[in-house]
Amino acid sequence: MKDRSCTLPQNDKLGEECGVFGIYDFDGNQHVAHTIYYGLLALQHRGQESCGIAVSNTEGPKGKVVSSRSMGLVNENFTPELLDSLLGDIGIGHVRYSTAGSSTRENAQPLVLNYVKGTLAIAHNGNLVNAMELKDELAYTGAIFQTTIDSEVIAFEIARNRLRCDSVEEAVSLTMGQIRGAYSLVIASPRKLIGVRDPYGFRPLCIGRRDNAWILASETCALDTIGAKFVRDVEPGEIVTISKEEGVVSDRTHCLKPAERGECIFEYIYFARPDSVMDGQSVYDARVTAGRCLAKDSPVDADLVVGVPESGNMAAFGFACESGIPYGHAFVKNSYVGRTFIKPTQKSRESAVQVKLNPIRSAVDGKRIIMVDDSIVRGTTSDLIVAMLRNAGAKEVHVRISSPPFLWPCYFGTDVPAREQLIAYNRSIEDIRRLIGADSLAYLQVGRLKEMVGDKFDCCNGCFTGKYPVNPPEGDQRGENEQWNGLLTGGSCQGLPDLRLD
Repeated sequence: MKDRSCTLPQNDKLGEECGVFGIYDFDGNQHVAHTIYYGLLALQHRGQESCGIAVSNTEGPKGKVVSSRSMGLVNENFTPELLDSLLGDIGIGHVRYSTAGSSTRENAQPLVLNYVKGTLAIAHNGNLVNAMELKDELAYTGAIFQTTIDSEVIAFEIARNRLRCDSVEEAVSLTMGQIRGAYSLVIASPRKLIGVRDPYGFRPLCIGRRDNAWILASETCALDTIGAKFVRDVEPGEIVTISKEEGVVSDRTHCLKPAERGECIFEYIYFARPDSVMDGQSVYDARVTAGRCLAKDSPVDADLVVGVPESGNMAAFGFACESGIPYGHAFVKNSYVGRTFIKPTQKSRESAVQVKLNPIRSAVDGKRIIMVDDSIVRGTTSDLIVAMLRNAGAKEVHVRISSPPFLWPCYFGTDVPAREQLIAYNRSIEDIRRLIGADSLAYLQVGRLKEMVGDKFDCCNGCFTGKYPVNPPEGDQRGENEQWNGLLTGGSCQGLPDLRLD
């Protein structure tokens, strides 16, 4: 890894690829777009680069879908007037953070497809490990791609399979036999809402109900926001089809044994909102447990335990509860700064960190501080935050991290970067401690991860151990797929009859 002084710092927090939301109102309410809007607001933490909504009227002209996709935040793009124009009783929404494919409007979702069998709208959370292989196969049949995201590959495969089977859910099942990796999908056909989760369950997906409307969402917090009742999680490998004629129908053909599953452990460490419950596990409880484990394994004599907002707060509270050291707040977070880590120069980026977080001098002055955070990825901001505490008068700063050191990249929808960019790669904990300027540094032990989720299931911890439930691709497929840039032509797809992307 190059010395930090020679490189521009990047955001040292990981990003999750996206959040998905779907709703089908059996009563025929034509304003489900408003509900999708509030669902996406609740999932905004999962992606801030782009957003979109696609709806249709199940009683209207078959195959007519109205949609809107834009770069930026949900509340910046969807005005009341725009939502009023998106009329339909079935629809899906998406918020995106790019880990595969560039951050452009063409890559915003949901994708809307018109093909010989009808229309589909699809939103995807995750990453495929065989996307390039499938893309090559499709390209040699004449397919022309309008995006650089693997979600389009999934959409094409579903459309192609639909030509040789009797229903869209059967086409989805065939597609699941072709794609490998992480995917939670919400799909809207003219008369059906479909939820799909990959057999390993990398990314979450749950089912909710409000009156006579059925909902699919990445997290339960989105259900709470719209006043819906949580029904259950979509099981890893399950296809859930929701229709007026048959209600909720489950296909578990692709389900694996619980011991073979691989839910992402970092959902519980950082990604999900703490008020969500995933696969029966409270995210809040998981983070408090991580803090308690840190206090047991890496105690230190200090005056105050604080968290780095917001992701470190729950683990800091758990550390304080276990250690008996008072829990407090050392930082004020400016919630209105927005995306501060996209500044063009090192100087402006560093000032952006200080604008977003400001220490409370009276809380830390003269005290020995235990600072708890969820992770250190590249190490580009941890030293700045430690320095803030020292400048505010902290006598000592002891850093505790509620995850193990990142040693391997992620290929399943998380932007853990290449190994050479990870601060823990080829460095000891003592090396990292010196780099960030802390008095002591300790990470959560890998063996403690199981305690966060109990014995409910096994989680994927490949970013810490290098052991993945699915074999990763030979080459790193994340980021911009530049060899496909020239294919963003917007034409129809030869070899896939009359398939077009909206």
